Amino acid sequence: MSLPRTMRAVRLQAWGEPPELVEVPVPEPVGEQLLLRVEAAGLCHSDLHIMDAPEGRMPYALPFTLGHEIVGTVVASGPDVDPAWHGRLAAVHGVWSCGQCRACRRGRENDCFALTGPIGCGIGYDGGLADYVLVPSARHLVVADGADPAALAPLTDAGLTAQHVVRSLDGQLDGATVVVIGVGGLGHLALQLLAPVDLACLVAVDPRAEARTLAMRLGADAVTASVADAEEWLDGCADGHGADVVVDFVGSPETMTTAADLLAPGGRLVVVGSAGGRLDVAKGDRLPRGFSIAAPFWGTRRDLEDVVALAAAGRVRAETEVFALEDAVAAYGLLRAGRVQGRAVVVPGRGDRINVEQEGSR
Repeated sequence: MSLPRTMRAVRLQAWGEPPELVEVPVPEPVGEQLLLRVEAAGLCHSDLHIMDAPEGRMPYALPFTLGHEIVGTVVASGPDVDPAWHGRLAAVHGVWSCGQCRACRRGRENDCFALTGPIGCGIGYDGGLADYVLVPSARHLVVADGADPAALAPLTDAGLTAQHVVRSLDGQLDGATVVVIGVGGLGHLALQLLAPVDLACLVAVDPRAEARTLAMRLGADAVTASVADAEEWLDGCADGHGADVVVDFVGSPETMTTAADLLAPGGRLVVVGSAGGRLDVAKGDRLPRGFSIAAPFWGTRRDLEDVVALAAAGRVRAETEVFALEDAVAAYGLLRAGRVQGRAVVVPGRGDRINVEQEGSR
């Protein structure tokens, strides 16, 4: 097919500054590279952390195009790519691992030893907030033919991370009491993955009334407005004795400190959010005997395959708000202000513009 010579892209041009919508050349794939027409790309709070970073903190060279939650159609490729990929709709695994180190050989691409600088699309390398995106290899793609790109795009990070967390708890969930802190972009997906599990109890914590209502609709057995309220509720329930698993999707100083107080003996604290929280850990101190703490990063390609299959089966779905590419920078402002419900998704090929002021005022 004939491709244009230039395209629109939302690029981070300077640290500490908002990104800009600019015109750049359409990249030409070589070797194992594939060029995807972007059908949908999600916006993430991680993007805000990258934008806000002072110069020198992030090991990335500017400028680069943001957007690490991508679903696109393969429209061109280098000579070393199987032509069967052409025309396929695919979800992009945003961790561009080396594929050769010990972690990669074990199927743990998210722990790749080579990821000492840029991580992947939109995180050091050009991402999907553009009309086209260049992917280095087909091993970073999962076929998603028939999927709704706008519904699937946010699952490539938020859903992938939630699935990775739940899969990492395999063998620890049956009959367990689980607390999910934060019913936001990731937390509401984790609830969908946890609700079908044979738990003793699933408790969701969020200060927002609408988030607690959503949590009940998604299968939580109980909701509270704070971690302290959750602790009181757990102490008073039939099983008592705290939580076997606490998943903190906020990771703030307040939530991390109080989340540890929820743990039962042998309990596990999983910290996913990165809102600046810290926790002092010592055996024989405040934490119960047999505690463990994990801080998982993103997810593996297998996790993405699972998420694509779960989405196709209707077992996991993201709450989304859709924006045109021209409105992406303004949509980041809404995300920063907490005025996006669920996940924000940009659809570059969308013909109509969205009134971002109207969207954000709801």
